[in-house]
Amino acid sequence: MKLGFIGIGLMGKPMTQRLLQAGFEVSVWNRSADKLAEVRAAGATVAGSISDLVEQVDLVLLCLANTAVVEEVVFGAGGVAGHGRADQLLVDFSSSDPEATRDFATRLKAQCGMHWVDSPVSGGVAGAEAGSLAIMCGGEAADIERIRPVLAPLSQRVTHMGPIGAGQVTKVCNQMIVGCNLMVLAEMMALAKVCGVDADKIPEALAGGFADSKPMQITGPLMATESDPDPKWHVRTLLKDLDMAVAQSLREGSATPMSGLAAQLMRQHGSKGYLERDPATLIKLYKD
Repeated sequence: MKLGFIGIGLMGKPMTQRLLQAGFEVSVWNRSADKLAEVRAAGATVAGSISDLVEQVDLVLLCLANTAVVEEVVFGAGGVAGHGRADQLLVDFSSSDPEATRDFATRLKAQCGMHWVDSPVSGGVAGAEAGSLAIMCGGEAADIERIRPVLAPLSQRVTHMGPIGAGQVTKVCNQMIVGCNLMVLAEMMALAKVCGVDADKIPEALAGGFADSKPMQITGPLMATESDPDPKWHVRTLLKDLDMAVAQSLREGSATPMSGLAAQLMRQHGSKGYLERDPATLIKLYKD
């Protein structure tokens, strides 16, 4: 299968590199062309436009910042929908709004016959680099079986969660846990430090216990030293996902008070200039 990858950012770049290493022929397009140098050097073909990319490939893969960008890339002028074919599939690795995803899939099929699979991922940049992402899929079973060879070099696990949109709902659930976990980690580290505990030792002390988690092991040490590292992920991304959780809960009439509070605290932190920073900076919400 010939692949077209749109969105060569923090996650898209290592995912594309792994697909190239697995022997796939990959064409790429990105709104910021300066981000394409490394994947071009790794063997990717740089398409001059979205339309050029779509005409060359069997699968169109997206890994984009948010729902609005997905809509623009697919349905905007010169977008995927205007050049797609019924024998192609669109696979969206982005974290997008579930209701919008269902609408996009219906519109795309009506416009050009393409099917849609929502396949958001979890595991961060480290997981993308190692090929150990967890991928949660929504769509038709036959479409998901078709893309499994493509997902294999990217993932440790691929789960078909249900019809279109189910993958995005699962990712929202994932981010509710991650976002609330990070807020608790930040306030816990701040409390430990003010109490005179050697916070650097907390991730090691709690490793393997019920309080342990990947955020604890990856972000905990950075919070303990009140670091502001080069971002491997962003506060704005977590805030976007928590806001989607609250929006989905309103649609379904299901209470999400913890996620709502986490979103407001994260919004407060972001308003102080941290939206583009790593979530490790959340401890500063309690220290400033």
